[in-house]
Amino acid sequence: MKHALFATGVVCALSLAGCGGGGGGGDDNPAPVTSAEGLWIGTTSSNRSIGALVLDDGTYWVLYSSQGNSAVVAGAIQGNGTSQGGSFTSSNGRDFNLEGLGVNSLTVNANYVMKQSFNGTVRYTASGEQVTFTSSYDSGYDLTPSLAAVAGNYSGSAATSGGTEAANVSISAAGAINGSGASGCTFSGSAAPRAHGNVYNVSVTFNGGVCANGTSTVTGVAYFDASTKQIRSTALNSARTDGFIYIGTKP
Repeated sequence: MKHALFATGVVCALSLAGCGGGGGGGDDNPAPVTSAEGLWIGTTSSNRSIGALVLDDGTYWVLYSSQGNSAVVAGAIQGNGTSQGGSFTSSNGRDFNLEGLGVNSLTVNANYVMKQSFNGTVRYTASGEQVTFTSSYDSGYDLTPSLAAVAGNYSGSAATSGGTEAANVSISAAGAINGSGASGCTFSGSAAPRAHGNVYNVSVTFNGGVCANGTSTVTGVAYFDASTKQIRSTALNSARTDGFIYIGTKP
């Protein structure tokens, strides 16, 4: 299996493990979940680790590891799906692979038990290749996001179609984002808590020059794990042809 399965937001450490924790305190009266919404941690039939965010609007973001090595992020998957009666389907998924396989279209067919399990099959449109996955719910999704909690200076790694490099990112208490990579690429943007789930909406604009994304703007999501002080973010351009993965930790 050359591909892996689908991604988060950027989720669950560089090793895609140890999720949990989050922004502020818990929600005393959370809205009932009647879909596959949540943070899901699992594995694929191709021996890859996955961390997936399924949002309340059906959008999903997944990070996956390299085959047999959960310490290396190998790519991300994004798409939109529909939940109904325990079934989740998506016809427009895209896999953004960092192992040289480019961007590939896919479909998802899965079954879920709300806040318990999310299992199914990903099928790659061009090749017909299929991979199954199993995952379980992570209650870190139920916490309340907080800009006060996520604010700080992060050091970590950023990945685009141009490769992976060290990058530093700062997030202010108002949600302003500023960052720079080892190549000299700089970028800025904003982060804002979503109304549902321990997730942040993220928008980042690159400042041209050596930036692989030129001067484009990418939008996506971020997840903050308070227990490890780590943020993971994935965002795509409007055409869904390129994007940006960032995983960083603050002191």
